[in-house]
Amino acid sequence: MKRTELSIGTASGALLSTLPFIQLTELFRTIVLAALGAIVSFLITLLLQKIRKK
Repeated sequence: MKRTELSIGTASGALLSTLPFIQLTELFRTIVLAALGAIVSFLITLLLQKIRKK
């Protein structure tokens, strides 16, 4: 067994063992906050590029 396969197996096992404890509302909140963070990051990047061009 390769080290990569062992790492993937360990990470997958850890993730799957936590699935029963994750509530749907927490998952939804995490998805929304991640999307919001990505949008804000993108907008700040555009703003900084616009300021830098002046």
